[in-house]
Amino acid sequence: MPSARATLLSWQFELTWSLFEYHLERLRTDDFLAEPAPVCWTMRPSDDGGWVPDWAETEPDPVPVPTIAWLSWHIGWWWTVAIDHVEGRPPHDRTEIHWPGIGEPTVRWLRELRSDWTAALDRLTDADLDRAVAYPWPADAGLSLAHLVGWVNAELMKNVAEIGQLLMIRAAHAGSDQPAS
Repeated sequence: MPSARATLLSWQFELTWSLFEYHLERLRTDDFLAEPAPVCWTMRPSDDGGWVPDWAETEPDPVPVPTIAWLSWHIGWWWTVAIDHVEGRPPHDRTEIHWPGIGEPTVRWLRELRSDWTAALDRLTDADLDRAVAYPWPADAGLSLAHLVGWVNAELMKNVAEIGQLLMIRAAHAGSDQPAS
C-alpha cells in the first residue's frame, strides 16, 4: 500500500494528467510542427528516418519558443529519466530518447510513460520517498525521491500549460485573418 505522501503526490499527478488529456484529445497532426515564432525549437527529420530535437548545451538568448513536437519529446526525455531514477536503473542519456513522430505515435508514447509512472508511484513507500536522488539537481543538493516526484508534477504542469497555450494561439489565429504558423 502506498504511503500517504505517495498518495498525495499521485493525486497531484492525476490532476495534472487530466489537464494534459484534455489537450492530447484535441491535438491534430498539423499542431505538432507548427512553428509559433521565428526563433523556435522543434523536431527535425534525421538521416536514419527518425527525429532529432533542436538542442543547445547552453540555453540561447533569446530562448527559442518550442513547438508541440519539441515539448512532447522533452516530456518523454525527462520523464523517462525520472522513471529510471525511481526504478533504480541507470538513467538514459538525452540522445537515447527517440521521439516517435507526429500524431498518434507520440500520444501513445506519452500515455505509456504515464502508465509506467503511475505503476512506479503505486509501489513507493515512505522509505523510498526518503531515498536521496540526484535528478534533476546536483548530487550534493540533498534532495529525495519525494522531491523528484513533486518536480515531475511541476514540470509536467508547466509543459502541459505550454502545449495548451500553443493550441490556444493556433486556434485564435485560425479564427482571424492572421497567419496560423
